[in-house]
Amino acid sequence: MTLPVFADVDTGVDDAVALVYLLANPGARLVGVASTGGNVAVQQVCCNNLALLELCGAAGVPVSKGADAPLNGPAHTAEALHGPQGLGYAELAPGSGRLTGHDAAAAWVAAARAHPGQLIGLATGPLTNLALALRAEPALPTLLRRLVIMGGAYSGERSDRAEFNIGFDPEAAAEVFAAWGAVAPQRLPIVCGLDLTRQIAITPAILALLPAPADNPVVRLLDDALRFYFEAHQARGHGYLAYLHDPLAAAVALEPELVTTRLATIRVELAAGAARGRTIPSWDAEQPNALIGVGVDPAVFFDRFVQRVGAFARRLG
Repeated sequence: MTLPVFADVDTGVDDAVALVYLLANPGARLVGVASTGGNVAVQQVCCNNLALLELCGAAGVPVSKGADAPLNGPAHTAEALHGPQGLGYAELAPGSGRLTGHDAAAAWVAAARAHPGQLIGLATGPLTNLALALRAEPALPTLLRRLVIMGGAYSGERSDRAEFNIGFDPEAAAEVFAAWGAVAPQRLPIVCGLDLTRQIAITPAILALLPAPADNPVVRLLDDALRFYFEAHQARGHGYLAYLHDPLAAAVALEPELVTTRLATIRVELAAGAARGRTIPSWDAEQPNALIGVGVDPAVFFDRFVQRVGAFARRLG
């Protein structure tokens, strides 16, 4: 049985790698993609999604345009980390597909209703689209089989300030966590924060393990996108590597056992100031609203990543 997956992304380099990982898994079926502004503006996210899906032989996957700005306040994008178009040095031919005639919030609801109790939701960008979908369909948490969110920071050096996705739209994140905590205690979202995802650091040596020729279109996309990402991380003092935040979340969406989790209530700081968007966990709360990922084995993740993406690239090549 294939698992239906709906992905909400702000494609960016690591979102693009996450989409490739989803498409590379024969046990998953991508049934829709919601585009949200974040790493780059939403129109560019839409272009990236259409082009990437066509490159990967999945042009039939519906892509919907969503929010370009947060619920409250201006947008702040991240081209310095992801490149002017969001895909680093990768240059893709424009996709021939067209966007759906409905927005991303409606796409969330339609996908959940089409696959009640089965749909896996994945959010690797700001949560604006999902918050708007919840306003339209408050029962969304009970319609999904599972929700995985990449967002926040719950321990370590980054936990004293906002992570990008949550910081982009703190109000939307607060609405999402409140909704799941209120109506879906048995289906709490799995949340992958920076303290978890930074354990998944890809290097050129790992990328070179992909069992496909360097001129393969998928491998070339990954090489060109990640080379920019490597350089951006190096410029920030992390070394010549890249954290695969969103691909880890995609892997967890398909195989939750990849991470160990801990029940918590996440509070999002909404007040103006330096801490706005910070995610504050309460680990022993009586009414948890999330399962926070606290442990992962990078070797297991990369074994699956190399094997599955490599096989996918060879099939397409």
